[in-house]
Amino acid sequence: MRRAELDYILNTMLDSHSNVSDLILTVGKSPQVESAGQLNPVSFTDVQLEALTPFQTEILALNLINSDRRLSEMLLTHGSCDLSYGLPGKSRFRVNIFSQRGTYSIVLRMLSTIIPTIAELKLPEVLTQITEEKNGLVLVTGATGSGKSTTIASIMRLFNETKAIHILTLEDPVEYSHPHRKATLNQREMGTDFDAFANGLRSALHQSPKVIVVGEMRDRETVEIALSAAETGHLVLSTLHTIDAGQTINRIIGMFQPEETKQIRIRLTDTLRWVVSQRLLPMVGGGRIAAVEIMRTTLRVRESILNGESEGKTFNDFIEAGESYGMQSFDKAIVKFYKVGLITEETAMAYASQKPVVARSIDFIKSAKGEKTTDLGRLKLDTDYNKRLKGR
Repeated sequence: MRRAELDYILNTMLDSHSNVSDLILTVGKSPQVESAGQLNPVSFTDVQLEALTPFQTEILALNLINSDRRLSEMLLTHGSCDLSYGLPGKSRFRVNIFSQRGTYSIVLRMLSTIIPTIAELKLPEVLTQITEEKNGLVLVTGATGSGKSTTIASIMRLFNETKAIHILTLEDPVEYSHPHRKATLNQREMGTDFDAFANGLRSALHQSPKVIVVGEMRDRETVEIALSAAETGHLVLSTLHTIDAGQTINRIIGMFQPEETKQIRIRLTDTLRWVVSQRLLPMVGGGRIAAVEIMRTTLRVRESILNGESEGKTFNDFIEAGESYGMQSFDKAIVKFYKVGLITEETAMAYASQKPVVARSIDFIKSAKGEKTTDLGRLKLDTDYNKRLKGR
């Protein structure tokens, strides 16, 4: 297979639907694209790709790897590998190739060539204050595909436009290519420029950055060096695959031995500045929007990081009570989206953390609009009930 043939397949998949976010190639299925959260098959007129064979997915995988020895070894030894791929003048992809039941599958995540702003992503304006931090640790968390990298890219864009500083990124792979504006940006890619996040981060401490962006906190060593960087005057931004602020704190602490727990809690208390967690919700009329939970490290939050959560002193409690500090819970974000008509009631309830709380808020909104808040009809007094009792 020539590169032109591979590009034709990817271009056809991209053009088959609007709002395409992922391309999926797996044995036994036709090529599929994810559009607005739904998988859709793609048909071809010039090539036979109705149900992909093991040979076809392997050939596609080898063409994407393009004889890269490191990626080939990773795929054989670890069962998966990550890389980037570009369609000239059209799009770039973050690619994951993995083995399953003795065959290869491929997922290509579409990357925007335009770096969005915080406002364009409809993220809370308070996130612009992250660029005022001089040091510490900022974490953006969420499930795979929830838009963490895009959120960090929008924050980096703001740094780039407003601060004359050196920004260094460690990525796997590089997703958004940032131009030099007011800031100086150096973007390093795993495999090409460094071999592991921990080693890249260790060398970054000698490269005089003010801001370090780490693609992902994958292991204890990376977390430890990131904490050291934050303690020595750097601002470190990174991601974790956790669903909310509380789980993020527990995940980091859980990477260390029990006897190290107290020390890690102290270090987190001193360095953590923000935890931003997000979920992508389907919008009315198509597309998706990020519901964002924001936790900042106030005195009460630091106390809970240091001593652990307790009844009435959970991170969620502090987020709910911290609106004046710019904090926001998932449920408040979801209710705001429902109130302005961006999402349906069904979506709001499906993604809510505390469904009874969200249900009550939705009832208040509906009541204020004069809408029904229950499916129960008008109740009627049973005037014959006593007569029936006496007739027994």
